[in-house]
Amino acid sequence: MDTQSIKARFGIIGNAPALNHALNVAEQVSSTDLTVLIMGESGVGKEIFSNIIHSLSARKHNPFIAVNCGAIPEGTIDSELFGHEKGSFTGAVDARKGYFETVNGGTIFLDEVGELPLGTQARLLRVLETGEFIRVGSSKTQKTNVRVIAATNRELLDQTGAGKFREDLYYRLSTVPIRVPALRDRKEDIPLLFRKFAGDFAEKYRTQSVQLDAGAQQLLVNYPWPGNVRELKNIAEQVSVLSTNKMVSADAFASFLPQRSNSNNGSSLNLPAVSQFSGNYQENSTTERDILYKLFFELRKDMGDIKSALFELGGGRPLPNRPPENYPVTPVALNRGMEEQYNGGTFGSFSPVVVKPIAEMDAHEEVEESLSLTEKEKELIVKSLKKHKGRRRDAATELGISERTLYRKIKEYDIEE
Repeated sequence: MDTQSIKARFGIIGNAPALNHALNVAEQVSSTDLTVLIMGESGVGKEIFSNIIHSLSARKHNPFIAVNCGAIPEGTIDSELFGHEKGSFTGAVDARKGYFETVNGGTIFLDEVGELPLGTQARLLRVLETGEFIRVGSSKTQKTNVRVIAATNRELLDQTGAGKFREDLYYRLSTVPIRVPALRDRKEDIPLLFRKFAGDFAEKYRTQSVQLDAGAQQLLVNYPWPGNVRELKNIAEQVSVLSTNKMVSADAFASFLPQRSNSNNGSSLNLPAVSQFSGNYQENSTTERDILYKLFFELRKDMGDIKSALFELGGGRPLPNRPPENYPVTPVALNRGMEEQYNGGTFGSFSPVVVKPIAEMDAHEEVEESLSLTEKEKELIVKSLKKHKGRRRDAATELGISERTLYRKIKEYDIEE
């Protein structure tokens, strides 16, 4: 099958030389059982290449499964891939087959393979070299005949130098490397892709397809597209749905592009602030923002408790009636404005609280609370784990983060469970 036939069959648009070369390699290697490593940035369409290789291979009638290695918690990844025996760990109420067992005779696509823990990497290396694996909690060696296609948006060779990825596994996976070009490296394909997406969305939403004037097309081609084809498709959908004029000008199109600085000429686009990055940075920033929100709510609750305590300091006994919650708690209010109300019987008998100026406080009276976000984040994680008696999944749900992120934070902060 030639390159044009592959593009037509799998809906691939573009004629960039780098794209054509990647498709040619995928077509040539499909008839073999060689391990393939697909490299490229997030959003370039690496999974499509795994489908091409499997669909053109002799295994095309056998199972194909795509596994996102970065989405499976470190504690369960071995069980997911290789299976486990009953009672091998807490929660293993029954024996379970892993992917390498259920997909026997077919193809397994390991996306984000650079996220695999080192222990799992050693198990994977054994499968690639001998076709053997062992279930978690078992001593019995089993055989499997699975073709492995891996993908990564990281430079695994750099990861090997940092000790985060096994060098022997890297060379075993990259028997045949395929590098999918970033969208900014195939600028001639960008207008074609936008036109295709705009037409698809016009049909989907039953409206007229949008078109770009010369200035808008220039912006389209010169924008760096850090999210690659995925980002281009999202922008095309936004323009198709939200644009009031079907002939989109440069100014109108610029309003849909994320705000970015142009490092080449020092200029910047005055555009709406939208997420500019892809991959783990976006996930981590969202996670830590959620933790900060929870932290602020905790601080607000603590301030409310302090406010209530100040009103209960009259003579060492609580007040018969609590003052209005929104009453200003300041030394002036307590000593002047509120004195008449308390002594007049509005809130009962009260001896006004005298708050000494900071300059008159003794050194031991000063309480300095740590404002470190790291410490507060650690404190919240410890509280949540204690509340849920060490159950990570429940703690992660309450904190609004993934179980994998919680595990990483526990390791990072050296939290004892």
